[in-house]
Parts: sequence; C-alpha cells; structure tokens
Amino acid sequence: MEGKDNHTTDVIIIGAGPVGLFAVFELGLLDLKATLVDILDKPGGQCAELYPEKPIYDIPALPTVTGQELTDRLMEQIKPFDPTFHLGQMVESLAREGDVWKLTTDEGVELRAPVIVIAAGGGSFTPKKPPIAGIEAYEGKSVFYAVRKMETFRDKHLVIAGGGDSALDWSLNLQPIVKKLTLIHRRDDWRAAPDSVRRMKELVAAGKMELVIGNITGIKGDNGQVEAITTDKGDLVCDRFLAFYGLTMKLGPVANFGLNLHENLISVDTEKFQTSEAGVFAIGDICHYPGKLKLILSGFHEGALMAQEAFRICRPNQKLRFQYTTSSSDLQKKLGVA
Repeated sequence: MEGKDNHTTDVIIIGAGPVGLFAVFELGLLDLKATLVDILDKPGGQCAELYPEKPIYDIPALPTVTGQELTDRLMEQIKPFDPTFHLGQMVESLAREGDVWKLTTDEGVELRAPVIVIAAGGGSFTPKKPPIAGIEAYEGKSVFYAVRKMETFRDKHLVIAGGGDSALDWSLNLQPIVKKLTLIHRRDDWRAAPDSVRRMKELVAAGKMELVIGNITGIKGDNGQVEAITTDKGDLVCDRFLAFYGLTMKLGPVANFGLNLHENLISVDTEKFQTSEAGVFAIGDICHYPGKLKLILSGFHEGALMAQEAFRICRPNQKLRFQYTTSSSDLQKKLGVA
C-alpha cells in the first residue's frame, strides 16, 4: 500500500527489487513491519523495469520465470504483511536521531525506523548507449535498450548489438518471433554464458539468424524510425534496433551515508549483513564480502540472516524464537494458511 508522508516503522528498505521484497517476507515472519522506498514507479527493480519478459533460470523450484512473474509472486508472498511503499522517490539523506534513523526522500517524506536495509541493487542504473550521433531521436520509437514487451518486436527486422548475456539471451528468445534477426558484435569473443553462445552459433549455422563481426558507425532513418544500422561491414537493414552495451551504476546519495565502501559497493559482515553503521544493513548486489555472488538467491539468503539481527534491534526485550513455516501454527496464521 502507499504510505503516509511521515511515519515510524520497524524497518525501512531502500530498494523494492526481488531481494528487497523477499526481505519484507523474512521480516514479516518475525512480526516486523517494513516500509520500502524505490526510485522506480513500481516494485520489481531491474527485473521488472529492464527484463520483465526475460526468463530467469536459477530461482530454486522455478525452472523458468520471467522478471515480472518473479516480482508478481513475491508481491503475493508478502501480501499478508501489508508493507508500505513509497515509489517514485529517491532517498536524499539518512541521519541518526537517538535510537532511530531518519530517512528523507526527495519529495520531503520523512520516515523513521531503528533499522535501515539497503537493497538497492547496484544503485541507480542507466543503460550505456552506443556511440552513434543522433541516436536520441530514435529512442523509445525504434531504438531500445531493454525489452519490456516481446510483442514490440514480433515480425520485425531486428538488429541486436552486444556480446554479453543480455544480447545473447534476447537473440535466443526473440529469434522465434521476429521476421529477421541480425546480431552484431565487434569481435568473435563473447562475455555471455558458453551455452548461449553455442545455441546462437547453431542458429546462425542453420540460417535462422545472421551474425556480423564488425563495428557500428551510424544510423539511418527519418522521424524516429530506424531504416538501417551502418557498419564497417555494410548497412544492416532493420526497423528495430536493440543495443546492449551494459549499465552504468551509480550509488547516488547512498555514497554519502558514511558507510565503508569497496569499489562502490557496501562492505558488510557475513553473519548479519550489517554495514559499518549499527542498524544499517546491505543485502543483494549492492553489498560486498569475500566470496560474494551477485545472484538473486544469494540476496534471499542475506535477507534471511539480516532479519534475525533486525529483530534483536527492534525487539530488544523479546527472545528470538526461530521457527519453521512448515511446522509453526503461529507462522501459518500470519501467512493465512492455518
């Protein structure tokens, strides 16, 4: 639900991506109320904003799930705990007020809680653009940096640029629905999963898509409609262009919170995932520790351990009793399944 402009809660979570959403569940099992703040206008983080229809294959018990489906399932899972959302807002400042933290957003909303959880992925993110003069005139019309709806590309002549997982994954997923697909990369050296590269080259060998090893030099078309991508190997005729050159990550105001940083990530311990400030935690891609893997499932684990320490801070006079949802009637009542 949308929250009141100013209120006090148990835990404020910065970031409403999958890891932030699952943290609501783990906190809710311990009777801790959560409020989430996110710069995007909807929950789901990068999964919902950049990859809503992209399949994810490494979520336990879900052989395949899209970014939007995962977000929807997490929202359903946390519904019994009635979290509060402040969406479309950026955290502007964080300051200690006695035993609680005061968080202020760029809309002047003031939130207070004894525990802050930073689950902001890599911070704010913007796509890196190809060095093509005048490409801005085509953006959002025929040039895109993310796939939000696959139907946008059905029966189109599509050129995809890039050599990483996004470029290869979308080549494989869009190939069956487009009229023609060309993948261009500056060299025959790939940063994507080996299996994806193998499958792509099988499609090329079978004549189901084209591969061009070369450099993009420009764009042709009028009124925002691309007609061809020019390269040092000739023109690639197309009516849709997808460029996957990676993302530029910025911590933004989080960098000014006074936390210990490691290469623009927040250092945490691996017992509680607490930062250098007591009561401030970091989970998900934004946190750093030896052996860290940037996986959604790793963030889920981090959120579960964080919740245990959050309880100790929020309920110092109560004893923490760890319970299994499979056997605890109390937990099953909270989840509405008793």
